[in-house]
Amino acid sequence: MAGMATQEKTTHFGFRDVPLADKQKLVGQVFTSVARSYDLMNDLMSFGVHRLWKRHFVAVSGVRKGDRVLDLAGGTGDIAALLKPVVGDEGEVVVGDINAAMLGVGRDRLTDRGLVAGLRWAQMNAEALPFPDNSFDAITIAFGLRNVTDKDKALADMQRILKPGGRLLVLEFSKVRSPLLSKLYDMHSFQILPRLGRLFANDADSYRYLAESIRKHPDQETLKGMMIHAGFGHVEVRNLTDGIVAIHRGYKL
Repeated sequence: MAGMATQEKTTHFGFRDVPLADKQKLVGQVFTSVARSYDLMNDLMSFGVHRLWKRHFVAVSGVRKGDRVLDLAGGTGDIAALLKPVVGDEGEVVVGDINAAMLGVGRDRLTDRGLVAGLRWAQMNAEALPFPDNSFDAITIAFGLRNVTDKDKALADMQRILKPGGRLLVLEFSKVRSPLLSKLYDMHSFQILPRLGRLFANDADSYRYLAESIRKHPDQETLKGMMIHAGFGHVEVRNLTDGIVAIHRGYKL
């Protein structure tokens, strides 16, 4: 109807609705803020168990010597450091992240550890990956998919750049199965975590967003359906720690 303003599309930023075009910038501000304390943040959110989850994630990934792997949202380098010995000198790990500050932290950290050869670092948006079709044997994304604005678009682009038979592996916070554990987890996330963020990083708001973003992320079955819709086959889900996190794996057929 003439004269009426067009309603602006919105999406969630934690528990807030924000204009669709603003989410990427807002998420970027969060991760620029927490880049230097990101490992501390993960330790506070998971009681340190995230390190075990990541090791298990790589151990069951099926990645092999000589593979070319894209680690998305991998800025701090945790997954890349675990993948590099697996792919060996014949393989390559490309670390992609939308946030330059996170990439800088990870690149410096791994360089200090002598991990340079066979690693590439590039700033990129998961919704528009700068690679040709059929480029990678595997894609990993750990604790990053929930921050992507258009997850369906990102999953479709990941499927595009995988080689036939290649696999996508997603490690992400998910829906806790036990009602009692869920209540305890909510109390930790929304009452304790922001206070810890203020105490240790002087940034309660970013930590509150990160907790909220977990609750807005699709649960196990919903994400499985999204991967199937994006063209992945043989999609499997593995819950860790009673569903606090889950591993989703799907193949490009």
